[in-house]
Amino acid sequence: MVFIDADKSNYINYYNFIMDNNLLTLQGVICVDNSLFKAKVYLKDTTDSNGLALREFNQFIANDPRVEQVIVPLRDGISLIRRVSVASTHLLSQANITDDEVFRGVQGRSILNRMRLDGKVAYVTGGGQGIGRGFAHALGEAGAKVAVVDMDHTKAQAVVKELFLKGVHAIPIKADISKSDDVQRMVDTIVSKWGAIHIACNNAGINRNSASEDTSLEEWDQTFNVNLRGTFMCCQAAGRVMLKQGYGKIINTASMASLIVPHPQKQLSYNASKAGVVKLTQTLGTEWIDRGVRVNCISPGIVDTPLIHSEDLRPLVQRWLSDIPAGRLAQVTDLQAAVVYLASDVSDYMTGHNLVIEGGQSLW
Repeated sequence: MVFIDADKSNYINYYNFIMDNNLLTLQGVICVDNSLFKAKVYLKDTTDSNGLALREFNQFIANDPRVEQVIVPLRDGISLIRRVSVASTHLLSQANITDDEVFRGVQGRSILNRMRLDGKVAYVTGGGQGIGRGFAHALGEAGAKVAVVDMDHTKAQAVVKELFLKGVHAIPIKADISKSDDVQRMVDTIVSKWGAIHIACNNAGINRNSASEDTSLEEWDQTFNVNLRGTFMCCQAAGRVMLKQGYGKIINTASMASLIVPHPQKQLSYNASKAGVVKLTQTLGTEWIDRGVRVNCISPGIVDTPLIHSEDLRPLVQRWLSDIPAGRLAQVTDLQAAVVYLASDVSDYMTGHNLVIEGGQSLW
């Protein structure tokens, strides 16, 4: 926003300097004070220099195809002048401009506007900490209402409080996604609260390390019940709502472990379950896209969380760093833009894709 005041006779010069030097972004606003100047702009026979200057300025703005304006009749008047996204057809033809969606934007919206999530309803499982917390913040900052889902209600509530401080509409939901009743209750709660689900971020997961010959059926079942079965149940429950709506974005959290075998840690059940998440995503992505629902997944590399710095894992960090071309672990913030991209309309032509963000580790 630019504010113009003071020297009335130079308002037009101020304005031209701003516009000619591209100091105002698309959809940016110029606020002009005293644009009605004690009603003297209305008087036909006025000789007041300021009134005449403002009359000329107001007409100049009205004739400029680059902007649109509203004059608010408060005291001496305030003009709100907004730069529009495209110029007039007459100017475009004179400049030999290709007038298409690349120039005007899809439905007249710029690329950053198309990534906004205003009016959308989202949920994030495992949203109380780590990657899920990062996803919840990213979706909320982009404009979505967010249900923060976690087994630990206290952690979910803490994230909701954080979002509230940012002006984001958010609610906490306690749920164990390995239980079908909890999954359905989660979906029903969100629909009852906000009337829809547009974005399903199925992020909750667990990891148990053990040598393959020592992996118990209990560990295998626990891992698959959350990572694969739970993700499937969330996709199915949210998908039914989305298919009825004719629109939806499902984003599953897989892992770099779906592509390579991370080492030296041994995590057979985790690796296999995350590979299953990718194939689940690909299958649903092809089945549902023609009914308006896109399904994609994000595969992070090793993410720098407090767990990484535990006594058990600290010795492995240097080994991992030697395997990562980027030379560092992933931060939660490295993943945030990806979830907004997949949740927004700009990714409408993408489905069944595994978006890998791992600093190049899977390439070596």
